Amino acid sequence: MKLRIKIILCLVVLAGLLILGCARRADETVELKHYPITSANEVLTKTNIALDTDVTNDGNGSLTITAEKPSTYRLFETGDIDIENARLIYEATLKTKDVEGEVYLEMWCHFPGKGEYFSRALHDPLTGTIDWVHQETPFFLKAGENPDNVKLNLVVDGTGTVWIDDIKLVRGSL
Repeated sequence: MKLRIKIILCLVVLAGLLILGCARRADETVELKHYPITSANEVLTKTNIALDTDVTNDGNGSLTITAEKPSTYRLFETGDIDIENARLIYEATLKTKDVEGEVYLEMWCHFPGKGEYFSRALHDPLTGTIDWVHQETPFFLKAGENPDNVKLNLVVDGTGTVWIDDIKLVRGSL
């Protein structure tokens, strides 16, 4: 009888450890690309974007965008990143001043022979004046869905000033 209870207790403990291990792995992410902002030279859109070394979240500098009208700012393209069957997450830290309208991250994934599809952080748009906040938008890739290029944009659907810093592309579990 005592042996049976010990076996059951061991199985319960092992099951608990297995559940905790799986839960932790589901939340783990792997950084695929990191764009520390130390220059505005690599940024694709050149209009109304500049390097700001005074206003920065990570200490390296940030991009400051002065939006005079609703615009999409093309920041970076990755080229082929060889990822499938995962969550592809575009994340950045943002700050706004006097934004009339909404600001959010936008990611476009291009699939050979199929075209482009997007993901936008419309669930969490910024407006007004806000200090540094983290924003992200995911793209869910099934097995066999492997983009050959990913575009990372910032959308300012209005006017105002936006700072963006610490831009990353991350792989997460489905």
